[in-house]
Order: sequence, then C-alpha cells, then structure tokens
Amino acid sequence: MSMVKSELGCLAPDLGSRIGAFFTEREGGVSSGPWGGVDGIMGLNVGSRVGDNAACVRMNRSIVAQLTPSAPRWMTQVHGTRVVLADEVADEALEADAQITTTPGVVCTVQVADCLPVLIADERGRVAAAVHAGWRSLAAGIVEKTVEAMRQKCAGEELTLAAWLGPRIGFDDFETGSEVVEAFEAHFGKAPECVRKGSDGKFFVDLAGFAKIALERTGVTKVKDCGLSTVSDAVRFYSYRRDGEHTGRHAALIWIKPEEV
Repeated sequence: MSMVKSELGCLAPDLGSRIGAFFTEREGGVSSGPWGGVDGIMGLNVGSRVGDNAACVRMNRSIVAQLTPSAPRWMTQVHGTRVVLADEVADEALEADAQITTTPGVVCTVQVADCLPVLIADERGRVAAAVHAGWRSLAAGIVEKTVEAMRQKCAGEELTLAAWLGPRIGFDDFETGSEVVEAFEAHFGKAPECVRKGSDGKFFVDLAGFAKIALERTGVTKVKDCGLSTVSDAVRFYSYRRDGEHTGRHAALIWIKPEEV
C-alpha cells in the first residue's frame, strides 16, 4: 500500500509525482476533551462547528496549513452533490461536498468523521479533487459528478485519473436501515457485495465498495483503498458513529504541486 505516516500523524497517498495529498489523523494538535486525542489532549480537530474551542480549531488548521503550499479551502459540507472550484472557495459560507482545481498550489479540502473521503487526481497533475462522500452524497452521485466536472474542466485533454479512498466508517461498523440500502439501489442497482443483512431488519453497507463502483462507472480504474475504519480505531480517528456529536473532524487535502523554479 502506497502511503506514509508523517511526524504529525497523517496518511499520505501516492497519486502521482505532481500531486500532493494527505489525511490528518486524530493527534498532533491543541484540542482537548472529546476533540482531543484518545487521552483527551493534543487533538487535531479541524471542524469549526462541532463544539470545540474556536481558538484551538484555528491553531489546528494553521498546523495543517504548514504542510500545504497555500491555505486549505475550508467549506461547509451539506451531504449534497454540489461540486465547486476550490479556487473560488473563500470561506465556510460556501456549501458544497466536493472541490476540484486545475491550479497548482490550490488546496482542495474536505472534512470527515466517518463519511468517506475520496481524493482523485490526474497522474500528470492537470486536475485534482477532494470529495466528501457520506452515504447520502454517494447514493446521489457525488463521485460521478466530481469526475465529470474534472473531465469538463480539462476538455480536450486525455486524463489518467487515479483515486484514493481514505478512512471511513467500515463495512462491519456501518449498520443502518433499509432506507439507506434502497437509496443506493436506486442509484447503483443491486450490489450484493456492498450490502450484508444484519439483525432486526438492519443492514451493513460498504461505502468504499459503492465508491469503487461509482469510480469504475466513470472510467477511473486506478483506485487505492487504505482499508481503515474510523469507528474501530479510536486512537487514530474521530468517529461520529462511535462518539456522537461531540467529536472532531479530520481533513482530507489534495493539490497539484507548483512547478519548481
């Protein structure tokens, strides 16, 4: 598996030599309490709307920004299918669930705490995208819409797209109702490899499995999956399902590396 762990505690997928990308883990910041690490201190929560101290969030975001070529483009995610240009994201007043860019140095950014982060890039560095793929967005086509937007932005160019699936609620951890399964079936059709019956009319759903189907539909066959569940590893990850509303958010970031002068 192609990823490394930095001193800060990050997963860094390899999506090509022209692409920078990483996913922040739970520790390495200044948040405390439920937004801290598993021991209640030094948490790297980047979510500004989860009850954490605002000054701590700003400091955590500045720590993250030290690892990127420019300030990450923070936005408000709403579990929809809106895809925007990261270049035009000025602050969190903007609501969307995916960002793309063709501009070197602009940092596409999404926040997650069980939802699936999908990072997509052209291996030669012509376009990059970050996707917040919660079940509602995924079942409504957010991945396909993002890839379509990337291709439209690079119309006339032949792209070689690769994708990385980050930490999320795992197949064994995402037990849910039939309405979620029905939403996925309405968009994807039957996908028995991504759904398993639980107890009392419940089902287990594989977000990453459905994302792979969506990517394959759009011609993205180079897919790397970290295979990690946020729910099952409290040391490394925040989890809304495990801990409730008072928990932190991770950042998934991707950018085209600026040309070296």
